[in-house]
Amino acid sequence: MEQLITSPADAAEHKTFLAKKPLIISGPCSAETEEQLIETCTRLAATGKVDMLRAGIWKPRTKPGLFEGVGTKGLPWLQKAKQLTGLPTTVEVATPKHVEDALAFEVDVLWIGARTTVNPFSVQAVADALRNTDVPVFIKNPVHPDLELWMGAVERLAKAGVKNIGLIHRGFASYGNTEFRNAPMWHLPIEMKRRLPDMPIICDPSHICGNRTGLAGIAQKSIDLDFDGLMLESHIDPDNAWSDAKQQVTPERLAELLDGLIWRHETTDQQEFITVLTKLREQINQLDDEILHLLGRRMQVAENIGTYKKENDITILQTNRWNEILERGVQKGNQLGLTKDFILKYFDAVHLESINRQNRVMNRENL
Repeated sequence: MEQLITSPADAAEHKTFLAKKPLIISGPCSAETEEQLIETCTRLAATGKVDMLRAGIWKPRTKPGLFEGVGTKGLPWLQKAKQLTGLPTTVEVATPKHVEDALAFEVDVLWIGARTTVNPFSVQAVADALRNTDVPVFIKNPVHPDLELWMGAVERLAKAGVKNIGLIHRGFASYGNTEFRNAPMWHLPIEMKRRLPDMPIICDPSHICGNRTGLAGIAQKSIDLDFDGLMLESHIDPDNAWSDAKQQVTPERLAELLDGLIWRHETTDQQEFITVLTKLREQINQLDDEILHLLGRRMQVAENIGTYKKENDITILQTNRWNEILERGVQKGNQLGLTKDFILKYFDAVHLESINRQNRVMNRENL
């Protein structure tokens, strides 16, 4: 187990608050009783595959009357688990009092939950409570897919002097029934990785899936996307857990799941691989250039159509023609091995740009 960074001097030495990659965090969704928490944590430690223990102490719930956590009285239990296993601990905080209590019981790492990240006032209150401390903090993505809220939370903590910040991807709420409890929307954490390349990001498959069956697949995909670790919920008796029973696994099943994952590397120094990859990437660059050139020509044709429509007092949007384009595109894309979802997204973007071009042509004299 790598040493936890606990001081500004350590922070200067390490780019992340844990030198270890991958970082595996596990523990129950909720601390229910001292016995349940201690047994879960000791069995997790016995697997030799967990680097940090988690437990829900305060649980934000959608409706009142549901189990909202045992509260501060659970912190001594987690502290005891830390002493017994030698593993650092992490809990979710949503208020300044949570921060104060967690630090009083020697919690090593804090995280800000999705329901808190969505509220700048709450994030700022937590950030203010963290001033003059050196505790590392993870930030979960906000409940709904708003990248700027996620970035804003990072900036608020950074301005408060928090030196060690990490991200947790736990998926995003989406309307209607889907295969996920929270849709992963991978393009959003990928964009955060692009913006903050030195900031660690781990994945929370438990909250993305909402069930046990999909955990391994989501975990593997995050690994393939070069995430820095995983947060997975574990319970000694998952079916009878007081919260999120369907997405928790026993410590022993967690170990099996982790053994089945393939941990990949971002790069390698093998010259043959580098040479082949460079050639393939150059092919991608050339193809991208060709695609952009063709799109430019397509937009010029769209402007010509706009001019012709204007001269004949014809509306920009032609619904029948648009349906024809989509049907033809989906059919052709299927023949080329492209998914319907991708084709529809592509043509939506192209169509919007075409409409914007034609709209400028239509209103050129009125500007």
